[in-house]
Amino acid sequence: MTTTSPDESVTAPQPLLSVALVTLGCARNEVDSEELAGRLEAGGFQLVEDPADADTVVVNTCGFVEAAKKDSVDTLLQAADLKAQTKAGNGHTQAVVAVGCLAERYGKDLAESLPEADAVLGFDDYPDIAARLRSIVAGETHHPHTPQDRRLLLPISPVDRAASTAPVPGHGLAEIGAGAPATGPRAVRRRLDDGPMAPLKLASGCDRRCSFCAIPSFRGSFVSRRPSDVIQEAAWLAEHGARELFLVSENSTSYGKDLGDIRLLETLLPELTAIDGVERVRVSYLQPAETRPGLIERIATTPGVAPYFDLSFQHASASVLRRMRRFGDPESFLGLLEKVRSFAPTAGVRSNVIVGFPGETEDDLETLCDFLVEARMDVTGVFGYSDEDGTEAASYDGKLDEDEVRARTEHVTALVEELNTQRAEERIGEEVVVLVESIEDGVVEGRAAHQGPEVDGTTTLEGAPDGVAVGDFLSATVVGTDGVDLIGDVR
Repeated sequence: MTTTSPDESVTAPQPLLSVALVTLGCARNEVDSEELAGRLEAGGFQLVEDPADADTVVVNTCGFVEAAKKDSVDTLLQAADLKAQTKAGNGHTQAVVAVGCLAERYGKDLAESLPEADAVLGFDDYPDIAARLRSIVAGETHHPHTPQDRRLLLPISPVDRAASTAPVPGHGLAEIGAGAPATGPRAVRRRLDDGPMAPLKLASGCDRRCSFCAIPSFRGSFVSRRPSDVIQEAAWLAEHGARELFLVSENSTSYGKDLGDIRLLETLLPELTAIDGVERVRVSYLQPAETRPGLIERIATTPGVAPYFDLSFQHASASVLRRMRRFGDPESFLGLLEKVRSFAPTAGVRSNVIVGFPGETEDDLETLCDFLVEARMDVTGVFGYSDEDGTEAASYDGKLDEDEVRARTEHVTALVEELNTQRAEERIGEEVVVLVESIEDGVVEGRAAHQGPEVDGTTTLEGAPDGVAVGDFLSATVVGTDGVDLIGDVR
């Protein structure tokens, strides 16, 4: 009989565990989930779509506003119900784990207030997510972090600079930046759907200090990804079915400033459109005070770049904007829109506004409404102000009571709905190019260049040719509207 020394022993294969990722919040979270999925698959986990079929449910939470926080907690509790069913002999779920912005922002406090979750993991756990989940399923206790202001720590890189996970051929899994030097950034990503649009992260974090926003405190300072890594990932996404790339970050107008070139986005855009398979590139979240004439021209006139301007005005009253620690007024904002439309008269424009900010007067509200009428934007999201933990605005005087904030929000929302409908009707007769995203029961639906993913409406196509497929681009004439949604005739 022969013996085997410990050094010669073969480690027994780890059991195959299944995991479902539930993503809440913005497109930046979608990218994070796909990177988590890549790491988990490379670490031996089997990805499943239905949480009821998973050994582990990972909820990528949103911590942006109160409604998003509640949605995140409710989703975690729903997943915990699956775990209870398993204990009763009717399910698979063994562990529920919270990740994402809510988990990073509240850490230990969230874990204590939500014992139904088996673990609350922060961003620093992402590089070793597979090992973390295995230990949690095995019953080990994970001690959540005590939240700290990320602006006071080392920046969170948009990619892990130490990851060395190898790609898994044939599984839609990529190691982005695999050809880069060993010290360069790498990120593993696995597409979670086969849709023709894919978000692509430009950067993470934010250096602005808006008084109402807590994002920089848990997302950290602004860090740009290297252009070569963005291009490599874009090419990989195109190889895996992406026809439209949606560039996301907390502030796309800041891209490149930490790399020594604030105009780097203008250079990057035509390089992305030149990638084989990429038909459309869309930029999200432009800070009005930083939106340069050269960037406007590049977005509006570059073939393959959607003439689409996601401008976060937040308000129009100069005094309210100053209290928000932002800049601008109706004249400068309207001048910006005039510049956009001088290059692309039919450009898509969307924005968000906050109503009922501390100190907002009736005159301020009227200034905002007058601006919205003149701006003729395609879509405007309206949010009623509420205090956010740890923000400067939470300490402001001049707070409006909840009923007044609600009334003002309803007033502006009704105005915006009417204005958005009118803007859509103005597009009747316009020629649009639509990316087909769904075909169900003969109904062909997609998005025109002025319509961003999920939030800006859709275009239903009539007269689409036989054989049309998801991912095709079709030219159509707008013949009707339904709110912000359009009806286009392909014939």
